[in-house]
Amino acid sequence: MAQSATQNDMQSKEFVMKKLNLPGPKSQALLDRDTKVISASYPRAYPLVIDHGKGVEVWDADGNRFIDMMAGIAVLSTGHSHPKVVKAVQGAAEKFLHISSDFYHEGWVRLSEKLDEIAPFEENAKTFLTNSGTEAIETAIKLARYHTKRQNFIGFSGAFHGRTMGAVSFTSSKPAYHRGFYPLMPGVTHAPYPNEYRPVLQRKPGEDYGETCVRYIEEEIFRNVPGEEVAGILLEPIQGEGGYLVPPAGFFPALRKLCDKYGILLIVDEVQSGVGRTGKWWAVENFGVEPDIVASAKGIASGLPLGACIARESVMTWPKGTHGNTYGGNPIACAASLATLELIEESYLANAAEVGQYTMDALEEIQARHVSIGAVRGKGLMIGVEFVKDKNTKEPNEEIRNMIEHTAFEYGLLTLGCGKSTMRFAPPLCITKKEVDEGLGIFEEVVTMAEKEQGLR
Repeated sequence: MAQSATQNDMQSKEFVMKKLNLPGPKSQALLDRDTKVISASYPRAYPLVIDHGKGVEVWDADGNRFIDMMAGIAVLSTGHSHPKVVKAVQGAAEKFLHISSDFYHEGWVRLSEKLDEIAPFEENAKTFLTNSGTEAIETAIKLARYHTKRQNFIGFSGAFHGRTMGAVSFTSSKPAYHRGFYPLMPGVTHAPYPNEYRPVLQRKPGEDYGETCVRYIEEEIFRNVPGEEVAGILLEPIQGEGGYLVPPAGFFPALRKLCDKYGILLIVDEVQSGVGRTGKWWAVENFGVEPDIVASAKGIASGLPLGACIARESVMTWPKGTHGNTYGGNPIACAASLATLELIEESYLANAAEVGQYTMDALEEIQARHVSIGAVRGKGLMIGVEFVKDKNTKEPNEEIRNMIEHTAFEYGLLTLGCGKSTMRFAPPLCITKKEVDEGLGIFEEVVTMAEKEQGLR
């Protein structure tokens, strides 16, 4: 591979590793105001008060510069304030801001036509536009129930699908998402997600662990929840909040076969993994199967609130008035999305694949030098680094992950954790190898600091 992150010249490294005074006075003043008027339920990671951003760079209210390796939780697919997206938003805003989904406009139709073109199945697609990923999931749940006339669903352990009552019933990545909100939506049963690094099921000789997990659904779960009464199986092709888990090759083919056998809809949550993040339009395309329904959001509009439930034409069979919303097809969000998809198609899809592999290679080199890194996994620019107390026991090391996340912020690197002890790398899809080197240079130095703090070196 090309020169890696830890081989930067010393002048660059000294500049990168300057510790910042955080939060600065302007940032602290806003944090104090925030505490007085904003709900404490928001899970703030660290005191970043953004002033502006450009591409992969972010500046806070005090002028401190950061390299962004989390992109607003995999949202800013084209980077911060891409000129083409900004121009598209400005042009749409000058025409009209809203007309409600009771009426029509061209941008809504053009975007839905584009989503039909890139949908991960051969059949024609129809789309219901929403304001968020959670709303896209709620739409998928309702559509599956309506179309199949069945009540039950299968979800997966470690999943995150949103926080509204239907979506949160599938979410199982943290107990905090359920605590205080019971009873949840009935009819959701969770199966083990195929985590090869931490398997919980006994596989048969020669069996792919993904096949093991599908076999468990049919042999165990369907003993209590008949397959013929399951409307849909909902899952993330690559788990996000669960730890950036990539399933083994046999999982999706076995799951598709199971769905076909029992007439179950295969619903993929591509809110975090889709729209080019893995180097393909949709993460599910990495596994050689076609789903029935796709939920999308996050990176679809470069940061503007937009979601989409994309379904096979033969599945989206509900009549007028069955489901709706006020802001669906918002003209500003549609314009941003069309510009975003054009940019991804022109260059960022290929960049995600190429620079994603470069980043994986660099992280694997870093892994070999650090006792705390147990696993590096991912596809494209959706990469997870899992921290452990011991590489043999694989005991999660949440403390060091959290330490690294906060210390990296102090040195100008924006990251976010996921799972029990995983750090996610989900930068804008426009990131360059040079920017990767700068970010990973900071990351490795911070890992070294944290290992020394824990006595691991």
